[in-house]
Amino acid sequence: MNTAVASTREADEFADWVRPALLPMTRLARRLAPDHDPQDVVQDALVRAWRKRHLFDPERGTATTWLLAITADRARDARRTRNRQLRVVDDTTEPPDVSVSASDVAEDIDVDRAIRALPERQRLAVELHYFLGLTVVETGAVMECSDGTVKSTLFDARASLRKSLGDER
Repeated sequence: MNTAVASTREADEFADWVRPALLPMTRLARRLAPDHDPQDVVQDALVRAWRKRHLFDPERGTATTWLLAITADRARDARRTRNRQLRVVDDTTEPPDVSVSASDVAEDIDVDRAIRALPERQRLAVELHYFLGLTVVETGAVMECSDGTVKSTLFDARASLRKSLGDER
């Protein structure tokens, strides 16, 4: 068989294999790297998945959970790259604006901002479980940890969110 035909068929099979995960991958990329184009993060994840496709082990989880784990990793790298690019010395002489407006008060109860402030592991668990609707088992597969660790991480995240959003239960 011609190697070009074989590689085209392999690429087509890969495309069919990842297609069901594209929407969850895009949603996760949008949530974990809001300052980046989610399509860029997903594309980067797909390139990584293609190169490492031989490492996929169906015994450890579904294709979707494997692809979401790669997407989470690529989103984390995208945020790190951006943070390095933003570390620029600001030599302005203007003092910052410290006035308070009604929109500032509304920001105090901004759930997205509170989620972004969570430690990275808690944020990932919240995004996977609550925003993508993965089960605890699937979340554990993406995070490469046990179900108990996912439950504990979600518990800690909820406690942090209650505190940062002003719920003193």
